[in-house]
Formats: sequence, structure tokens, C-alpha cells
Amino acid sequence: MTSNWWMPAERAPHERTWMAFPCRGYSLGDTAEQQHAARSAWAAVANTIVDFEPVTVVAAPDEAEYARRYLSSAIDILEAPLNDAWMRDIGPTFVVDDDGGVGAVNWIFNGWGAQDWAQWDLDERIAAFVADHLAVPRIDSPLVNEGGGIQVDGEGTVLVTETVQLDQDRNPGWTKADVETELARTIGAKKVIWLPRGLTRDSEKFGTRGHVDIVAAIPAPGVVLVHQQQDSGHPDHAVSREIINLLMESTDAAGRTFEVIPVPAPKVLEDEEGWVDYSYLNHYVANGAVIACNFADPHDQQAAEILASTYPGREIVTVDARPIFARGGGIHCITQNQPATSR
Repeated sequence: MTSNWWMPAERAPHERTWMAFPCRGYSLGDTAEQQHAARSAWAAVANTIVDFEPVTVVAAPDEAEYARRYLSSAIDILEAPLNDAWMRDIGPTFVVDDDGGVGAVNWIFNGWGAQDWAQWDLDERIAAFVADHLAVPRIDSPLVNEGGGIQVDGEGTVLVTETVQLDQDRNPGWTKADVETELARTIGAKKVIWLPRGLTRDSEKFGTRGHVDIVAAIPAPGVVLVHQQQDSGHPDHAVSREIINLLMESTDAAGRTFEVIPVPAPKVLEDEEGWVDYSYLNHYVANGAVIACNFADPHDQQAAEILASTYPGREIVTVDARPIFARGGGIHCITQNQPATSR
């Protein structure tokens, strides 16, 4: 049974954007050069978004001074202990009710399936910290889930991947029906579409095991953007073909057949770690803008043009996402949108 809470589309008006600042650990790196690169990359995204809407950044106490140094003075900084800086996953998923109020879904976070390199004793508290700071209702969920593991159209359609919500290190014993029931209760899901997996690099050691927000996005009801790896030598060529075919045969919560728009992957195929999962799908929709990934790649312009056509009326602003992807995610992964309230 669907509750009165539902998750609006990212394109709906925002009250603000939430982010976290890199802290001691995997994402920040060990050397001064690595740390500067991480802080600069996160700050570039935050400093771009604040031109369009308010931004709040959560910083670990020992990183707060660096946050103030790298971030625009227009950005609000809150201090709280952190393990990492992926606010999409550790922060709350915001929902609204029929009266225009905002709530915060507090998923269980366990380091993307209790991965041996991850720590999450501090990050697992951030969703509740944000909800309490805002003094909004908190919807606690028994589902181990992350914000990057769901994409919605704002009308009850939800995209997920079997490798995330059914991961036995996340939700042992859960069935698709169990997950769908919980998504209905927490974010108002009416139709859940199960993609079989995510991208190859994201399924390896330092990945999420297949987040959907690097594979697909829904810019408007009945329309879905999908990552397309065009080079047959890359393992994501088969992955993206499978997902495109599945979505072409799927219908949304309103019964519409999707208009599927492939977004070609960057031309680069590998970095020093192996196959890349560079993806233009990991963009962020802000008020009046789309903050898009660029990779200094020949396909950057084509991707920006696709985003401009599918998010009409929004400015397309690109940020170099390579330093973020090198740490395991992208622009969407480090941002979380708080919807505007009508109250």
C-alpha cells in the first residue's frame, strides 16, 4: 500500500542541495596532491551549484577549515563526523506529502554492502543528522539502500538494479516483492523497474555493485536517458545494450512505453586502473541548470547537447568529473536535492 510520502523528480524545484566534504580516508587520499585534487573537485561542484540554489556542505570537524578555504562564502557549512563524502548515498532521500511538507527517508547504510575497504560507523548517522537539523519527519527504513540506487520520475516510477537492492550483503533474504513494498511505503513507488546490473567498473572492488544513477536518468515522465557504450571492446557494450533493450520493452507507472534516448559514453575506455565507467548519466539537475560531467573527451559536447534537449530551459554547466570518478563516483553521487516545500 502506497503511503502519502512520495519522492519528487530531481527536476522539481529544490529548497537546497546537500553535499559532504572529503575527509580523511579513501576519497581524500594520502598525499597533499591527492587531497588538493579531491577538495578541488568537490568544491567545483558545490561552487557551481550555489550559483543556482542554496548549498549546505557537511564537513568533518578536522576538515571544516579546508571546506571554508575551498568553498564559496555563499555555501553553508555544518560540522559532523564523517567516514566519506558521498552525500547521495549517506544522506537522506527526501520525500514530500500531499500537503506540501518534506520528510527524510533514513535508509540503512552499510558501506555499499559491507565492503572490506569501507567504513560507515559515522556515515550511517548522517541521514538522521540532516533530518534532525532540518526538523523534518524522519521515515526510518529497514532496507539497506542508497540514494544512488534509485532513480524516479516523480510519478511513482522507480528504477533499481538487482545487484544493489537484492545484494545479499545488503538485504539478505529480501525478495523483489519485499523491496517493492518498502519502496511504496517510503518513496511512493507504484511501478519498480528492475535493471539486471550496473556498469562494469562500478561492480568491481571500489564500486557500489551497480548503482542505477550511473546507468539511467529520467528527465521527464515517459523519457529515459541510458548510458550507451558504443565500443564493442568495452564490457559495458553488452551491459548497456541489455539495459537499453529492457527499457524499450518497459512501461512506466502510467502505462507509457518509454522513449529511450541513448547517451554515448565518453570515447576513452581505460585508465590506469582498468575499464572506466565514465558516464554522462551521473549529472545533477539543479534549479534552472544541469550540472553535467565532462571528461575532456570528444563526446562531451554531444552529451551536453542531449542534456540540453531533454532538460529544456535549463543551463547546461559542465564540471571536470574525472577526479571524482577516480574515487568511485560522479557528480550525482556527491549531491542530494532537498525539494522545495509549499507550506
